[in-house]
Amino acid sequence: MYKSLLLVAAAAAALIYYKTHAPLEDAVAHAEPQPIEISAVASTPEAVFRCEGKQHCSQMASCAEARFYLKNCPAVKMDGDGDGIPCETPPLQCMF
Repeated sequence: MYKSLLLVAAAAAALIYYKTHAPLEDAVAHAEPQPIEISAVASTPEAVFRCEGKQHCSQMASCAEARFYLKNCPAVKMDGDGDGIPCETPPLQCMF
């Protein structure tokens, strides 16, 4: 009977030792690489707009379109104070 208790105690001690001293796996080394999604719209926002003769903020659908027109199109009337920010008054009100 003592041999059985001694055997169970030795097995328990070995299990505890293994659980506390076993080398940890390097999770980064075994991880699979994740694909990175790149949005074509985010990298080239100006590609969706074209100069079509719009001149005023009331003709713009978004601040991005207004910035595109101010930067790329001739004869626009969207930057009254000349600070490079188009449509600073409502209804569009682009602040940056």
